[in-house]
Amino acid sequence: MKRFSLKPILFFFILLIVFSCAKRGRIGGGEKDTTPPVIVRSIPENYSVNFDNKEIKIYFDEYVKLKDIQKQLIISPPLKYDPIITPLGTPSKYITIKIQDTLPENTTFTVNFGQSIVDNNEENPYPFFKYVFSTGDFIDSLNVKGTINDAVKLKPEQFVSVMLYKIDSTFSDSIIYKEKPTYITNTLDSINIFQIENLKAGKYLLMALKEETTNYIYNPKTDKIGFLKEYITVPTDSIYNIVLFNEELPVKAGKPKFKSLNKLAFGYEGDHKKMKINLLSDTPSHYKSLITKQKDLDSLNYWFKPTFEQDSLIFEVTDNLKYRDTFTVKLRKKLNDSLSFNGSRGDLRFYDHFKISANNPIVSYNKDLIKILDKDSSEVTYNDTFDELSNTLELSFEVKEQEKYKVTFLPEAMTDFFENKNDTLAYNLTTRTYADYGNVRVRLKNAPDIPLIVQLTDEKGKVFYELPGKANELFDFRYINPSKYYLRVLFDENGNGKYDTGDFLKKIQPERISYNSGQFDVRPNWDSEQKFILKD
Repeated sequence: MKRFSLKPILFFFILLIVFSCAKRGRIGGGEKDTTPPVIVRSIPENYSVNFDNKEIKIYFDEYVKLKDIQKQLIISPPLKYDPIITPLGTPSKYITIKIQDTLPENTTFTVNFGQSIVDNNEENPYPFFKYVFSTGDFIDSLNVKGTINDAVKLKPEQFVSVMLYKIDSTFSDSIIYKEKPTYITNTLDSINIFQIENLKAGKYLLMALKEETTNYIYNPKTDKIGFLKEYITVPTDSIYNIVLFNEELPVKAGKPKFKSLNKLAFGYEGDHKKMKINLLSDTPSHYKSLITKQKDLDSLNYWFKPTFEQDSLIFEVTDNLKYRDTFTVKLRKKLNDSLSFNGSRGDLRFYDHFKISANNPIVSYNKDLIKILDKDSSEVTYNDTFDELSNTLELSFEVKEQEKYKVTFLPEAMTDFFENKNDTLAYNLTTRTYADYGNVRVRLKNAPDIPLIVQLTDEKGKVFYELPGKANELFDFRYINPSKYYLRVLFDENGNGKYDTGDFLKKIQPERISYNSGQFDVRPNWDSEQKFILKD
């Protein structure tokens, strides 16, 4: 009999398989996988009632991993102990949640993964997956919706926690400093809209925190806060807006440090203008002292003379209200700094003033020894203002275009706290033409009849120019640097000429700030007008 060989057939099948594999995995690649993972089942099932398990397993149709789970995961109501969620490092076809708390009865829990569940290959997210369960007979289904805005910034913060505290016999305003909320959600990183779901009916405090450390406990030193003055009642159809702000910290002084033989530095929190520093130790005859603010630091410098003989000094710091603290400081043998100055130089804008400051406190100056000359050597008349706290002398005069000025301090024009005097000081200033700058007129519509402050800022809220005024006035910004600006209005309700922030315990909201939509250009040698229609 004639025998048939299987080798050609086997070879043919091998070629077929290789060709098929090569076609499926060609060098050019196929279409990118954009399909998120799919949940196959959950144990116990999602939206279970009478839940009494300690472990939850969620199965997927492909390998998944957890991305940014620390930021994305929100559990409401918050648990005392964080659950153990695995696997964190390696891909798996299921996620395990191990509950470490004893769960309260008749409570609906929501485990929101945000966008932390992604497939292993392309990291396509399973968006905002929620696992919901109840330890009672039914799932609570009420919700609260709203938006988040920032009191000062154009754009709201990301990852803002929005919280509800139940109003009952145990509630007090201090609870936000000590305990986690009843319910919580988070705006995450995409939008400023929030929705807290699966709520019980009741009365609640609604508030928000932008936290430095996510523990859902308010820390005024590091966190922004926003709140509604009135409690809300659930169920509700209202859409709430919460405005985030930094509270002004109460006055508190840090332990003083010797910086030189006759100078101590007191670090502080809060408003330094409310601080009073008093020396309690016995003082020598002809004792003198004064206080200056350290530039760019939250620190007050306490200067004194003459030098003490004792080993230490005792100070008392107060704010003329409730705060009072005492400090004992050991004296150290350190040299005093020699007198030096820092004055304006170079480009001088038309609305600028010449400023000069010193490292030691200036206690007197002689105007007869301070001269300002223009490029023709003609003497320029000026007005002088001295700020003791900032230790700065300001000279204001009419600034003309395409001019050169020379500000000269002759020897002994200024005297510091230790009787040191200056040598000759000279500062050269120049001005541009009017055509190098732009002018902007701001016209407000629907403005309330209260003091207003109109400001030109950048996207982050840094203020470059501002003008005070009232609703029916025009705000003319003249000779400003060409650039792109944002326009905003401060509603100065108490008329003190500055922005005032809010206070949670006093139930005070921050003063309102409104931004006009979009940037606008200021061009050289160009006049423009900006109309700002304010919303009610």
